[in-house]
Amino acid sequence: MAGAAHIDRRQIGRDAEERAAAHLRAAGLVLLHRNYLCRLGELDLVARHGATLVVAEVRLRASAQFGGAAASITRAKQRRIVLATRHLLARYPSLQRLPIRFDALLVPADDAPIVWLRGAFDAY
Repeated sequence: MAGAAHIDRRQIGRDAEERAAAHLRAAGLVLLHRNYLCRLGELDLVARHGATLVVAEVRLRASAQFGGAAASITRAKQRRIVLATRHLLARYPSLQRLPIRFDALLVPADDAPIVWLRGAFDAY
């Protein structure tokens, strides 16, 4: 039974990420990478918004209260995202000239709207 719950959680996560990607595309962003993975971490979504590179962390929200999902992007998680972004930039030098913005997309478990936190954190 635990295996079925594990698969359901993965599918729920994939569905949330797909909703977030569709939300970004609908807002005019061009998706460049999904689930960019390196030994330093993972980037959920990487997109271009005009001349800006957007690195978006997708979080599933269990309720309308978004504090829990946003708060789950800890300093340690932010650091891994920044390190993975540096890896991405080293691998794709053409992206190095773009300013970078770190966003969070809080995807509700129900049909409520997605909360898009632009500039959710800064690289440090």
